[in-house]
Amino acid sequence: MARVWIEDRETHADYRESVEKWQAAKKAGSKRQPPGRWRVRWYAPDGKGKAKTFARLPQAEAEVHALTAKLSKGSYRDPQSGKAAVRLVADEWHGSLRKQGRRTKDDYRELLDLYVIPKWGDWQVRAVQWADVNEWVTELCEAPGKRGAKLGPDRVRKTYYVLSSVMKHAVKTHRIAASPCHEHDLPRNDDQDDHVYLTHDQLEALAEQAGRYQTFVRTLGYTGIRWGEAIAIKAGRVQLADRRIRILQAYSDIDGHLELGPVKNHEKRSVPLPRSFAEELRPLVAGKPRDGLVFTAPEGGPMRYPNFRRRDWDKAVKAAGLDDLDLTPHKLRHTAASLAISAGADVKVVQTMLGHKSAAMTLDVYGHLFPDRLDEVADALDAGRSAALTRLRASIMQL
Repeated sequence: MARVWIEDRETHADYRESVEKWQAAKKAGSKRQPPGRWRVRWYAPDGKGKAKTFARLPQAEAEVHALTAKLSKGSYRDPQSGKAAVRLVADEWHGSLRKQGRRTKDDYRELLDLYVIPKWGDWQVRAVQWADVNEWVTELCEAPGKRGAKLGPDRVRKTYYVLSSVMKHAVKTHRIAASPCHEHDLPRNDDQDDHVYLTHDQLEALAEQAGRYQTFVRTLGYTGIRWGEAIAIKAGRVQLADRRIRILQAYSDIDGHLELGPVKNHEKRSVPLPRSFAEELRPLVAGKPRDGLVFTAPEGGPMRYPNFRRRDWDKAVKAAGLDDLDLTPHKLRHTAASLAISAGADVKVVQTMLGHKSAAMTLDVYGHLFPDRLDEVADALDAGRSAALTRLRASIMQL
């Protein structure tokens, strides 16, 4: 049996009855369209029968050709499935997240509830167009957020990412053929003023003032790992012979409770250690079980950020003479990146160290730190041209 065909309803009792009703309504002044004589019928990929009527045969034939092409190419979408509300698809998408940690999922849920659902919740997914999304992005950039202040560039981008993920889910579930969330100009955080790049001297001065946590501060400043990753380092993952630390897990603060989960972006990795610094870790792992934490709170157990800031960090920053830099433990990631780049690390190495999802992300944040190699290129071109001219002149001399 053909997958798509046309059915003439002229002899069908229900069609004749519909025509009689239409004729009577027309005499009474109704302007509604006559019932469709030509019915296009087809089987969807799930085997279910579908149908759509047309008033004229050429319209029905055009629909047959279009449906046949879509079914052959695998681009068919059930017209009815596109009527699903965005809120329904959003809940499906959020419920399907499996790799993300609880904190990330909670953040996505918050953005759905604050910005995505209030705007798009009642829209049919097929009704959302590129221009609508573009206008919404402008609103996010310019209008005050739900908490009063304007959203920063990173928050706008993340909110857009959530809607984009919902629409991508709609494509994957065959509700729409293409997502309207593509090629939108998103705000960039070009303001690097909040980045702090310590020198080796400044980093060492800070570490010396951190007392029992000086090795912890050096770990943050030389490896660039995140706070949650650093406090989750276990003795069995410190490879002193290879001068590596395996970053496999991270702690997240969920409603005041520390939960151990996967690292951000699921970027499990190894980070390098300077040889002299690696030796400082030896007494911290000696005698500990493989699953024992390397860095702990004074009373034992994982370190807590607020306690560390109040009890140790702020004092060390002031004592090191760095209290005018608005320095936080997280900002030591910037120091690690800058020191690595100045030592000659390429973008892929820095990406791996920091656990960025892509090298493009690393360049977006730290591209301005990489040395300008344009002069090197120009010099290499000069050398190649000079050699070519020398060979050319030598060949002319031989003639």
